[in-house]
Amino acid sequence: MTENKTVLAWLDEMTKMCQPDSVVWIDGSEQQLEALREEAVASGEMIKLNQEKLPGCYYHRTAENDVARVEDRTFICTPTEIEAGPINNWMEPKEMYAKLTALYTGAMKGRTMYVIPYSMGPVGSPFSKIGIELTDSIYVVLNMAIMTRIGKSVIDQLGDSGEFVKCLHAKKDVNPDERYIVHFPQDSTIWSINSAYGGNVLLGKKCFALRIASYLGKHEGWMAEHMLILGIENPQGEVKYICAAFPSACGKTNLAMLIPPQYLKDKGYKVWTVGDDIAWLKIGPDGRLYAVNPEAGFFGVAPGTSEKTNFNALESTKKNTIFTNVAINNEDMTVWWEGLDKNPPADATEWTGKKVNGAEYTAAGNKLAHPNSRFTAPAINCPCISKEFENPQGVPVEAIVFGGRRAKTAPLVYQARDWQHGVFVGATMASETTAAAAGAVGVVRRDPMAMKPFVGYNMADYFGHWLDMGKKLGDKAPKIFHVNWFRQDEEGNFMWPGFGDNMRVLLWILDRCAGKADAVESPIGYLPAENAIDTTDLDIDANVLKELLSVDKSIWLEDVADQKKYFAQFGDRLPKEIADELNKLETNLNK
Repeated sequence: MTENKTVLAWLDEMTKMCQPDSVVWIDGSEQQLEALREEAVASGEMIKLNQEKLPGCYYHRTAENDVARVEDRTFICTPTEIEAGPINNWMEPKEMYAKLTALYTGAMKGRTMYVIPYSMGPVGSPFSKIGIELTDSIYVVLNMAIMTRIGKSVIDQLGDSGEFVKCLHAKKDVNPDERYIVHFPQDSTIWSINSAYGGNVLLGKKCFALRIASYLGKHEGWMAEHMLILGIENPQGEVKYICAAFPSACGKTNLAMLIPPQYLKDKGYKVWTVGDDIAWLKIGPDGRLYAVNPEAGFFGVAPGTSEKTNFNALESTKKNTIFTNVAINNEDMTVWWEGLDKNPPADATEWTGKKVNGAEYTAAGNKLAHPNSRFTAPAINCPCISKEFENPQGVPVEAIVFGGRRAKTAPLVYQARDWQHGVFVGATMASETTAAAAGAVGVVRRDPMAMKPFVGYNMADYFGHWLDMGKKLGDKAPKIFHVNWFRQDEEGNFMWPGFGDNMRVLLWILDRCAGKADAVESPIGYLPAENAIDTTDLDIDANVLKELLSVDKSIWLEDVADQKKYFAQFGDRLPKEIADELNKLETNLNK
């Protein structure tokens, strides 16, 4: 399929190491993909679902020891440990290559190696980057066909260039003790072995689009961020775009596919989804910041997704979707998961493959679907997908929003004073643990810019890169905000309704960007002035709203102490601007 010397030399080297029985190039044609689906069904790797109710949909089950990303087995291998930083696992590249080469040698004997050329971002876009993934898994091929742009058009775009990310994946024995997801940023290389779970093996996703891309972005002057991109259309037909970063369990997908409350819908407001998970950001010819979603699909968590919580996400899964580790309703070969509805199927196959009575099984406290079960759905299925989704130039960003889950600390919304302060706000992002299963409840977990597991180099240098981008953008930089949908009253009840009503906060944010909304200064930044957030048709008491926007100095000073501890690990590599902002915050709170 190609005469590219760099590609063929690398393929030859990897083939000799992995020793597959055959090598198959993926050309991206529907004919080839359909043949692979049939082969996967025949071998039991996939199960065909009800083609009338779920056309083009398939089911896959992973090993019970292989159901999530494995951060403790994920490595950044840079020449020195300081380049990887204190929050990444590190090993010297030569040592890691030697360790992995021993594992990969002969790992594909008796199997087929598939060669998947893929583009992150629209093929040919100035934002886009090309990768080639070698894998022995048809599941990976079919998922990559949904999540990225694959095939001949990508290889044609690459031409004879040697600039592509080299991705190698082998299922091997799916042995958790020898499972590694390893990034070599200087070599633009990703090696994954002994896993078959999407987050560890769809190497275009977090591995390339965040870990390797964040490293490339730092060196090339752009940004790869764990952010949704959404457009808000006003009644006059103007669309403004927002990028937002949230740690897990903070409603990121719901916000990306938000449905406006009836009052705003009636006025003519609409929301358009550009991306639900990752944004690549570049400075455009006009000096403004532009964003593109490098992915072509959604790799979403199924449990909790319903018509009520996220209608648009659920609609996205109705055709040409791969479901992983959910439950099967044997009666009609459809799927089910906790939170879909209140009717677990009587004749069910739960996620490990046991046939059970769903109602009895769940009543006894068991889960039919794994809590991290997934759907891989084409973005074009989404009813609110933006017409700019394939725009090779990206969309202009008005505002960047950070958020976390804080019971008492952060107000509903506040605005950073300037870009430098905004970077500090992102760097101090945190959520509190919610479930007892994850240890103590209410423990603060710092997750700067929601990138803690995904930065491909030292986090302190990453803060520095954000600050540098701000200097380049100057007065054209987007304004930066922080939101918290999860503020609680004394009884532990959420004070803000959330979901579609979050749009009211986004409208205040956009009005601030346009210089139209009022704000008052506080020790932490700008808060909405009284009545600045439109609460028409919203059943919320004025005192509750006042409390939602309040800043408790004593709680904030406790948080400052925690921030100091967190930043201490970066030593003198922490940018001075971040330390200055921390001092400024403490001074403001002590006034």
